[in-house]
Amino acid sequence: MTTAMTARAQGKAVRRHPLWVRLTHWINAGAFGALLVSGIAILLALPRLFWGETGANDAPAWIVLPLPVNLEQTGWGRNLHFLAAWIFVLNGALYLLLALASGHLLRRLAPDRDQLHPRHVAADIRAHLHLKGPGVARRYNVLQKLAYLAVILVLAPVMLLSGLTMSPGVTAAYPELFTLFGGRQSARTIHFLSAALFVGFLLIHVWQVLANGPLDLMRGMITGRSARTETGQTKSGEDVR
Repeated sequence: MTTAMTARAQGKAVRRHPLWVRLTHWINAGAFGALLVSGIAILLALPRLFWGETGANDAPAWIVLPLPVNLEQTGWGRNLHFLAAWIFVLNGALYLLLALASGHLLRRLAPDRDQLHPRHVAADIRAHLHLKGPGVARRYNVLQKLAYLAVILVLAPVMLLSGLTMSPGVTAAYPELFTLFGGRQSARTIHFLSAALFVGFLLIHVWQVLANGPLDLMRGMITGRSARTETGQTKSGEDVR
């Protein structure tokens, strides 16, 4: 009898997430919420994006955002953004370290060979285009895995480095960042676009939760255990979420 069947027969909840995954998940959620609110407040001071080293309200902008200018929000916004950014970075680094040390990153997020078959990829794309939730599966589908890897290994580092490039103190010590991003204003634009992609990823993530039993999935991410055991187990007894 499988772990899931045994647990269901005994009326027991099944383990889904270890404590370190749950803690880093919720700390990241809180930190990103603070980053989003404070980032919007900072953006209201100059809702125009430039390319290069300099930019101002009266200069030609690469992107003009339809936002009202509000200079009064900048002070508290910068302070909160700086604090939340370091919480986000340190918590993310801890998650990555533990994910690598435990094998979680490769075991759960690396696409399996069968998932890379064009027919398999096409089926997952069709399901997402029809707004079908992935269901409670034994593993993430290939689009989920690639999205998570892109966020962890590409998007998050780009956000971090572009954010550091906007700091005069950091660029005084590491002027190579200007070369990497093409200037302080270019880094600001890249930082905004990266944040927008991160928000898009977050919205899709929330939609998948809402489409696939939100109460049970929230329970799993809060307590580490879930009552739904029929199809959501890996060989180790942990759920893929």
